[in-house]
Amino acid sequence: MLRPHLPLNALRAFEASARHLSFTRAAIELCVTQAAVSHQVKSLEAQLNVTLFKRLPRGLMLTSEGETLLPVLRECFDRIAQTLGRFDGGHYREVLTVGAVGTFAVGWLLPRLGDFQARFPYIDLRLSTNNNRVDVAAEGLDYAIRFGSGAWHGTEALQLMQAPLSVLCVPQIARQLQVPADLLGQTLLRSYRTNEWPQWFEAAGLGSNTLLPQSIVFDSSLGMLEAALQGLGVALAPPMMFERQLAGGAIEQPFAVGIVTGSYWLTRLQSRTETAAMSTFKVWLLEQVACHAP
Repeated sequence: MLRPHLPLNALRAFEASARHLSFTRAAIELCVTQAAVSHQVKSLEAQLNVTLFKRLPRGLMLTSEGETLLPVLRECFDRIAQTLGRFDGGHYREVLTVGAVGTFAVGWLLPRLGDFQARFPYIDLRLSTNNNRVDVAAEGLDYAIRFGSGAWHGTEALQLMQAPLSVLCVPQIARQLQVPADLLGQTLLRSYRTNEWPQWFEAAGLGSNTLLPQSIVFDSSLGMLEAALQGLGVALAPPMMFERQLAGGAIEQPFAVGIVTGSYWLTRLQSRTETAAMSTFKVWLLEQVACHAP
């Protein structure tokens, strides 16, 4: 039967010796004598009642028992080192992994992240972006910020904000748009959702059956707006996600008409227990939404 209290020094001596296949090099790494390492390994073998190494004239060779033990110890020592490495200035640094729709991440979240970092310096935020297609479990995300209706299987969703879509274009094109019908002479930039422009035209009073002109399809509003900035056409995108470009005059919103096709949601798997870092981020995010509500 395995004794419950194996000495840590002996386990470390075995792990170092197994990596180097040498008691001498293990001793140099651990700053002890070669005899001490050899003695610790022999002690461990005695406690386990197995042989961990074959002693050869020019080094060591792991036995099958040693090969079984080594990866387990490596993983354990690595996890201990990673955990200890997260203690800084009397605090434990938590890792928070968030995936977000690229438009939301760049247009709304990034300009506010400085406040989060300043207030919660011991949370290591890892942010990845996507085009609204995300596998929360496979990507190991704590949270995913998505756009849609809020209905995702096995997911808890908290509504953050609506993001109405409106016409955005460069000033040169905006000067050509006096009434919504003028858009019919432009190239329309749109998402893969085919109903958005018909909905906008209906809201603008032209009717949902308006024959649409040529269009270019994008998988994200970021790409769509970049095309608009290059004068390739007129985008239908959320103005609140492009406040900097609007404020700087790079783009304009020629019509006040906007349509709501969904909302941004903070989501997590129902099976995912909310950690302290997750709770902190959620509260902070809701505060930011409330402070910057239109």
